[in-house]
Amino acid sequence: MEASTLSPDQRLEFITRNLQETLGEDKLKGLLQEGKDVNIYWGTATTGKPHVAYFVPMSKIADFLRAGCKVTILFADLHAYLDNMKAPWDLLAKRAEYYEHIIKAMLESIGVPLEKLNFVKGTDFQLSKEYTLDMYRLSSVATEHDAKKAGAEVVKQVSHPLLSGLLYPGLQALDEEYLKVDCQFGGVDQRKIFTFAEKCLPALGYAKRIHLMNPMVPGLTGTKMSSSEEDSKIDLLDDAGALKRKLKKAFCEPGNIENNGLLSFVKFVLFPLFGEKEFLIERPEQFGGNVSYKDFETLEQAFAKQEVHPGDLKGAVQRELNILLDPIRTKFQSPELKKLTNSAYPPPPSKKKTPGGKGASKGGAAPQNDELVPSRLDMRIGKVVAVEKHPDADTLFIEKIDVGEENPRTIVSGIANFVSLEEMQDRIVVVLCNLKPQKMRGVVSQGMLMCASLDEPKNVEPLDAPDGSAPGDRVFFEGYETGKADEELKPKKKVFEQLQADFKTSEDRVAMWKDSPFMTKLGLCKAPTLKNATVR
Repeated sequence: MEASTLSPDQRLEFITRNLQETLGEDKLKGLLQEGKDVNIYWGTATTGKPHVAYFVPMSKIADFLRAGCKVTILFADLHAYLDNMKAPWDLLAKRAEYYEHIIKAMLESIGVPLEKLNFVKGTDFQLSKEYTLDMYRLSSVATEHDAKKAGAEVVKQVSHPLLSGLLYPGLQALDEEYLKVDCQFGGVDQRKIFTFAEKCLPALGYAKRIHLMNPMVPGLTGTKMSSSEEDSKIDLLDDAGALKRKLKKAFCEPGNIENNGLLSFVKFVLFPLFGEKEFLIERPEQFGGNVSYKDFETLEQAFAKQEVHPGDLKGAVQRELNILLDPIRTKFQSPELKKLTNSAYPPPPSKKKTPGGKGASKGGAAPQNDELVPSRLDMRIGKVVAVEKHPDADTLFIEKIDVGEENPRTIVSGIANFVSLEEMQDRIVVVLCNLKPQKMRGVVSQGMLMCASLDEPKNVEPLDAPDGSAPGDRVFFEGYETGKADEELKPKKKVFEQLQADFKTSEDRVAMWKDSPFMTKLGLCKAPTLKNATVR
């Protein structure tokens, strides 16, 4: 159906279907009622390799075009560098070039005509005199708190953040003005940046834009699909064998429709692309024979009733994914694009072998060549044997903590606003013991009390050890049980800071490094109440 024949309500349906939230929907309806062109932009920071979850925004871009919208795709190369240098400066141009080729290949594979799209690179306009001046102007109306809060779910969070991460939300806000769009489209994890833009742009004399938000699609492990978590994603260039292997391992419990990455992919990608085509589940006659579904709701209900087996769902998704990926795989077999891929994402340098013939690795011996693994952290269970307020700082406690050594360690912790002295006394806690001792307001701290922390609303709570834990019990990470900890973490190497960037608590409050839980011989270390929080 041509966009020119659609009513305003039909155009609105295409624009907003499957979105989780729209900010400014009344304004959007007004533009459509007036018959105006709606200009939308979607930006992607050119960091890790795009994976199949990128088909979710691609599917929505197809919807926008069906609704007669004008769409700009921004390859945000400067953002990629500002986000904790996820894209090193020397790889910036190659990463942006790779993204442009791979995104265009994805769009072609789902039948989106490229001539209807406008492609822009961030550094093409973000380094101009006018843009730079507006960044200075924005810095005079936005607070550090607002900028940090805006980027909390998008910019990589570390214990000692770089100033560049605070610039990130401001650039994304200004992009709306400099790209001359009516709407910005992104995931719901961008919501705080969108509200930051709605607050800041009018302060500069620019119009507040409409914001369209997709839900976050679970990955294969049931959590967010991420470029940094290999088992949670399917790379766009994975061959059929790798695709089959990853889908076989994917989380897909019988009857469970919550956090089901496969069902989410069918809902947000396949059905919107199918049009009149039905979703076919192929299975042997003795198990009911083939069955087709005209809409996602019917499929979801059938899966919930266990009328569709997870193995059959995986087989159908595998078939459809191969159809989508085959044109991309073929295109990237060209020598030019193979060379580009290797230039944008060079393989890591080979590790030197130990005398035993194997490099230090997961669960192996002491790390060699500064390998960044969590077994380098000396974490132990401790018992708080004494605690008092810091005489010169209201927010700090001074604790004496028994970590299984001859004498208790002195630890200074910034938790006084969140935990009482009574709650800390005799508490069993988790302590990082191989940091270099440092003075905190005149008192030398000999380690770090590990806590879960949320910025909004602000809350901090020490991690809990498994029942029965004793001072000195070793805390390790699943999969890295036998590695040897550094005697002392050198501050200049920033080993802890880099590892801590991937510390978090799960939905079950388990403290995690990436997908590896904090553990002792007695079980898991958890936060008392905080889910999806930073651990530091």
